[in-house]
Amino acid sequence: MSALRRVVPYPLLFLALLAMWLLLQQSVAPGTLIFGALVALGGCWAMVALSPQPARIRRIGAAVRLAGRVFVDVFRSNLAVGTIVLGGEHRRTHSGFMTLRLELTNRYGLAVLAIVMTCTPGTLWVHYDPMRRTLLLHVLDLVDESEWVRLIKLRYETLLLEIFE
Repeated sequence: MSALRRVVPYPLLFLALLAMWLLLQQSVAPGTLIFGALVALGGCWAMVALSPQPARIRRIGAAVRLAGRVFVDVFRSNLAVGTIVLGGEHRRTHSGFMTLRLELTNRYGLAVLAIVMTCTPGTLWVHYDPMRRTLLLHVLDLVDESEWVRLIKLRYETLLLEIFE
């Protein structure tokens, strides 16, 4: 192990945390930079304590396609939720909970799916049951549950299976 890796065990995480700190503080003053480096270093050492298994990304192309899909879907979902919110009484929502059986079992794939579902306006990851491999979602505009199942399984789960399993 190199000397740098002994001090900063996850250099990319360190840089990402430091960059996020500086963006949040909107300053690159010496004190902000030093304190941000200490926070990032603490985050790296917290990861050492957690000792996660390394993620194995099997297909980079699938990850790029997934990122593109998520970008488009988040944009569309923002427009749809904006229409629901600003539509007033003319637009009735049918929010509700739905259960979906997943084939995906990889912990990193499930984490990515949770992030995608939660960052997409109008959907919220509520609970995952690993024994039954079922996901409970809340959907703001749940008109057709089968359409949501199709969307999640075909647009996200298939790519996540390709990427992680």
